[in-house]
Amino acid sequence: MSDNSEWPELLVDSWTDTRETLHMWLQIVGKIEEVSTPLINHWWNVTYEVSARGLRTWLMRQNGEEFDAEFDFVDHQLVLRSSSGAVRTVELKPRTVADFYAATMDTLQSLSLNCVIVPSPNEVSPAIPFAEDTQHKSYDADAVNTFWRQLLAVNRVFWAYRAGFAGKDSPVQLFWGSMDLACARYSGRNAPPYEGSGPPSCPHWVMVEAEARENASSGFWAGGSEEGTFYAYAYPAPDGYAEGKLSAGYYDDKLGEFVLPYRDVRTSDNPQRTLLRFLNETYGLAADLGNWDRKLLDVNPHRLDAEIYSSR
Repeated sequence: MSDNSEWPELLVDSWTDTRETLHMWLQIVGKIEEVSTPLINHWWNVTYEVSARGLRTWLMRQNGEEFDAEFDFVDHQLVLRSSSGAVRTVELKPRTVADFYAATMDTLQSLSLNCVIVPSPNEVSPAIPFAEDTQHKSYDADAVNTFWRQLLAVNRVFWAYRAGFAGKDSPVQLFWGSMDLACARYSGRNAPPYEGSGPPSCPHWVMVEAEARENASSGFWAGGSEEGTFYAYAYPAPDGYAEGKLSAGYYDDKLGEFVLPYRDVRTSDNPQRTLLRFLNETYGLAADLGNWDRKLLDVNPHRLDAEIYSSR
């Protein structure tokens, strides 16, 4: 299932039950973050960042207290930390979503953090209320740790990709609705109002905010192919975008996105270079066909290397 390389192998079908359970747990804590932070562009305030232990929320605030939460995929516990110095944990183990939800909310109460969330998931069908979900109850610690190590590798490349852009772009972040690690670049222009059907159990206004500006988005999710899939899309997609040619990957007409299987990246001679090329080429298609101001937006990520090293 896994190995010790920087780009570990993890078959999507080998951890389906665990992934679906973890997805619900991430949604619970993500909804706590949603009610404990102000809205930032396109829901960036409700996401997770990849950390040295797993996945971490941004800094939150309730009842005059700052706090954060981290899914620790090394010791396998949810860690809740308050600016008062208090630390509480919830064990990550085979347990139902209902049990995890109750334990997490009780732990928040023990920290005097009163978070009232919408207690049911988004972007899944059926959307079983958390307190009633006894269906999802698996937790394979090895699989989760391997998934996190995949995210570490992907995160590293996405950060390198971010370094080549001087315009508005998103953090590298995991969205709990779709459980994908993503980053996006923006042209600086408004986008036409979102009119798609959107994902299940997701209010239309969520997607209107998510796609409110013209963008070129990329990401990775544990689905779509044997070991997961990288994707890229443009919103709105300019004429000719779907016909673009890439060094690796292809346009999926059903998804309306370019895709690149994780396995193709993992087994390539240089996984980082392969993925970075996919990101840059799909962005280039969106930007060139969409008439973005690339002279203003694109920068050399190594523009100061000589100065930095010569001053040491």
